[in-house]
Amino acid sequence: MELKHEKKAIIGAGLLTGAAAVLLTALGNPANMGFCIACFIRDTAGSLGLHRAEAVQYIRPEIIGLVLGAFFMAAGRKEFSVRGGSSVITRFVLGFFVMIGGLVFLGCPFRMVLRLAGGDLNAVAGLAGFAAGIGCGVFFLNRGYSLNRTYRQTPAEGLIFPAIQVAMLVLLAVSPAFLFFTQPGEGPGASHAPVLVSLAAGLAVGAAAQLTRLCMVGGIRDMILFRENKLLLGFIAMFAAALIGNLVLGMFSPGMEGQPIAHTDGLWNFLGMMITGFGSVLLGGCPMRQLVLAGEGNVDSAVTVLGLFAGAAFAHNFGLAASAKGVPVNGQAAVLVGLTVMAVLAFVNTFAKRRK
Repeated sequence: MELKHEKKAIIGAGLLTGAAAVLLTALGNPANMGFCIACFIRDTAGSLGLHRAEAVQYIRPEIIGLVLGAFFMAAGRKEFSVRGGSSVITRFVLGFFVMIGGLVFLGCPFRMVLRLAGGDLNAVAGLAGFAAGIGCGVFFLNRGYSLNRTYRQTPAEGLIFPAIQVAMLVLLAVSPAFLFFTQPGEGPGASHAPVLVSLAAGLAVGAAAQLTRLCMVGGIRDMILFRENKLLLGFIAMFAAALIGNLVLGMFSPGMEGQPIAHTDGLWNFLGMMITGFGSVLLGGCPMRQLVLAGEGNVDSAVTVLGLFAGAAFAHNFGLAASAKGVPVNGQAAVLVGLTVMAVLAFVNTFAKRRK
């Protein structure tokens, strides 16, 4: 694909993603959370009983659709390639702490953009932290950071994660008694768009993201490394579509106080997204990109997503996640621990490898 057409495709994917998020919000998803990878993984983990925070328990069809949309697009384009075996435990740990950072900020990079487009000025500190974290990752990339090489795996390995998503869809449809669901009026887990609309939105976004390699981290990373704005255009288009949609539908409310599912602590908004940006660069992509790669057959990304699920469960079981009241001390400590762990892993996979 020529660069000009590639940029148009990325802009189109960004516009589609932003518009889908606003539509989902208008149809029932929580405000400024039309499509949030961290929040929706957290809700799904809660529905499976991995944590017992009753306010955030619901199997989100958007996550299912995102993976399956990427899978179908990759298969149709003959890009379904099963690989894995690259620093698996490191990826799991990085995914774990990326989720901790997201739940301290109260959103993934995707939701950060949606919060900005909805007028939530607290997300400005998050954006600054996100860029700072990406800058930290780029520091190590420029000095040779890399994880171990991947190896070809059997096709069955790559099909497991998409198959799990089909099983999750069946569980949502059947809703057996062993699942947990937030009761109406008791939290954001009870706010959701119709299942088929959510699934369709996920499929569309997943397919578009697979086609264009859309990534929230990649845009800023590539701009710093190569002065390449291709992926950044998708980031900007997503914001523009969401902003216009919010203005048209009367869902734009600028300010810092009283924003939906957000807190006003600038330092921890900054640090929460800093750890998310840093970890995502070390992983090679943001949480949404990890789901798309898992749908393409990347087993390492599937392990990273399991790390995200583990981080969500841990955050709510041990009181790390923030709320509208602010960030608990446990959550603050977890972010500092996470930044330290990421710095150590980045150092080991840069300078220690180079010496060897």
